Amino acid sequence: MAKFVVDENLCSGCGTCVNVCPDCFELGDDYKSHVKQDNCDNCDADEVVLECPMGAISYE
Repeated sequence: MAKFVVDENLCSGCGTCVNVCPDCFELGDDYKSHVKQDNCDNCDADEVVLECPMGAISYE
Protein backbone atom coordinates (compact mmCIF):
# COMPACT_ATOMS: atom_id res chain seq x y z
CA MET A 1 0.00 0.00 0.00
CA ALA A 2 1.28 3.43 -0.93
CA LYS A 3 1.31 6.55 1.20
CA PHE A 4 0.93 9.42 -1.24
CA VAL A 5 2.67 12.76 -0.81
CA VAL A 6 1.80 15.91 -2.78
CA ASP A 7 4.38 18.67 -3.16
CA GLU A 8 2.08 21.70 -3.07
CA ASN A 9 4.85 23.91 -4.46
CA LEU A 10 4.84 21.84 -7.67
CA CYS A 11 1.12 21.10 -7.90
CA SER A 12 -0.70 23.11 -10.59
CA GLY A 13 -4.16 21.92 -9.58
CA CYS A 14 -4.83 20.31 -12.95
CA GLY A 15 -6.84 17.48 -11.38
CA THR A 16 -5.15 14.62 -13.21
CA CYS A 17 -4.63 12.74 -9.95
CA VAL A 18 -8.32 13.11 -9.11
CA ASN A 19 -9.21 11.68 -12.52
CA VAL A 20 -6.85 8.73 -12.04
CA CYS A 21 -7.89 7.98 -8.46
CA PRO A 22 -10.78 9.99 -6.98
CA ASP A 23 -10.72 7.75 -3.90
CA CYS A 24 -7.28 9.08 -2.91
CA PHE A 25 -7.18 12.66 -4.17
CA GLU A 26 -9.28 15.81 -4.13
CA LEU A 27 -8.74 19.42 -5.10
CA GLY A 28 -8.88 21.73 -2.12
CA ASP A 29 -10.13 25.29 -1.81
CA ASP A 30 -6.57 26.34 -2.66
CA TYR A 31 -6.94 24.55 -6.04
CA LYS A 32 -4.15 22.15 -5.08
CA SER A 33 -4.28 18.39 -4.85
CA HIS A 34 -4.71 16.90 -1.40
CA VAL A 35 -4.55 13.29 -0.28
CA LYS A 36 -7.93 12.05 0.97
CA GLN A 37 -6.80 8.52 1.66
CA ASP A 38 -3.26 7.18 1.96
CA ASN A 39 -3.92 3.54 1.24
CA CYS A 40 -5.94 2.67 -1.80
CA ASP A 41 -6.73 -0.68 -3.31
CA ASN A 42 -8.50 0.91 -6.29
CA CYS A 43 -5.59 2.63 -8.03
CA ASP A 44 -2.13 1.97 -9.35
CA ALA A 45 0.27 4.17 -7.35
CA ASP A 46 2.83 4.17 -10.15
CA GLU A 47 0.23 5.38 -12.64
CA VAL A 48 -0.78 8.26 -10.36
CA VAL A 49 2.85 9.36 -10.03
CA LEU A 50 3.55 9.03 -13.76
CA GLU A 51 0.38 10.82 -14.86
CA CYS A 52 1.04 13.97 -12.80
CA PRO A 53 2.35 16.46 -15.40
CA MET A 54 4.12 18.54 -12.76
CA GLY A 55 5.80 15.63 -10.95
CA ALA A 56 4.14 16.78 -7.73
CA ILE A 57 3.06 13.34 -6.49
CA SER A 58 5.23 10.69 -4.92
CA TYR A 59 4.63 7.82 -2.55
CA GLU A 60 6.39 6.04 0.25
